[in-house]
Amino acid sequence: MKKKTQLIHGGISGDEKTGAVSVPIFQVSTYKQDGPGSHRGYEYSRTGNPTRFALEELIKELEDGKRGFAFGSGMAAITAVMMLFSQGDHILLTDDIYGGSFRVMTKVLNRFGLEATFIDTSDLSNIQKAIQPNTKALYIETPTNPLLKITDIEAASKIAKDNGLLTIVDNTFSTPYWQNPISLGADIVLHSATKYIGGHSDVVAGLVVVGDEKLGEDLHFVQNSTGGILGPQDSWLLMRGIKTLGIRMEEHEENTRKIVEFLSTQKAVTKIYYPGIETHPNHAIAKKQSRGFGGMISFDVGSAEKAAEVLKRVKYFTIAESLGAVESLISIPALMTHASIPQERRAELGITDGLIRVSVGLEDAEDLIEDLEQALRG
Repeated sequence: MKKKTQLIHGGISGDEKTGAVSVPIFQVSTYKQDGPGSHRGYEYSRTGNPTRFALEELIKELEDGKRGFAFGSGMAAITAVMMLFSQGDHILLTDDIYGGSFRVMTKVLNRFGLEATFIDTSDLSNIQKAIQPNTKALYIETPTNPLLKITDIEAASKIAKDNGLLTIVDNTFSTPYWQNPISLGADIVLHSATKYIGGHSDVVAGLVVVGDEKLGEDLHFVQNSTGGILGPQDSWLLMRGIKTLGIRMEEHEENTRKIVEFLSTQKAVTKIYYPGIETHPNHAIAKKQSRGFGGMISFDVGSAEKAAEVLKRVKYFTIAESLGAVESLISIPALMTHASIPQERRAELGITDGLIRVSVGLEDAEDLIEDLEQALRG
């Protein structure tokens, strides 16, 4: 089954009892049992809900995994995955990582004795050098947020496996339409489904897929114990969004390609970050492991003042957190998505005050280019 067909017909399709072509919203907290301890597959909606389960089966298939899980947010998903580990365990993470992921590792989970080291995983030699006796997992974000670094998932997963580590991949930017980390050797793949998977700025959610049954049992225990589940209404919204994921991702990328070509001609733009251009350091790896390059661009305009001016002048780009929706969004990572990362750390990574991040939407590309042109000119 090809991806576009799988997006529509994968998982649990419709409802056999009524003939409904979409899975119903089971807005229910508990379920009648035939006898004490004798239920029909569902007993309490924290443990399992039919609408949520339909979404979990769908994302499981889309990511070529063994079991899927739906959480109340991307951060809830990441936190639950980290709860698979124990006090004193050490995790290696990509350095150029979403600010919320950095924050939860360094300000919350560290309180419980979970250790973290941030390295540039796009350079594979850094991984082997950073492994410690208590290292248990390698956490990769690729492409990264906001500098669009690319890590070779297959090669990194092999290094991890050779050292007895789990490989976890944040696949938010690529989505399962463009990239499937489990097929490349990863053990766990996760998404902020708030972004491209939902695609319409109307739901907050997180998804996780695991590559073996044991991990599935362990993660379900964590989810059921801590309760960070996704509700049935939001589960239904995600399934609706997934049906158009393929055509949306293709259009996002087409618009992005045109905007990157435009930005490359602008004197005000000092640097462009996008894995789809041949000058990107790991363009060849991105091309090898992904079927597309995505709809995210970051570019530097040289100063905080210029960046603020651009954001003030744009008309079709909404100044907002988040990404991956039908409307184009624009942000300054240093002041918004990555403000939780200390300034000195941002400087080390190259997240400058003049860096602008754009989530390219589905508007007409000519309108978007004209908008950026007048904003940069000003």
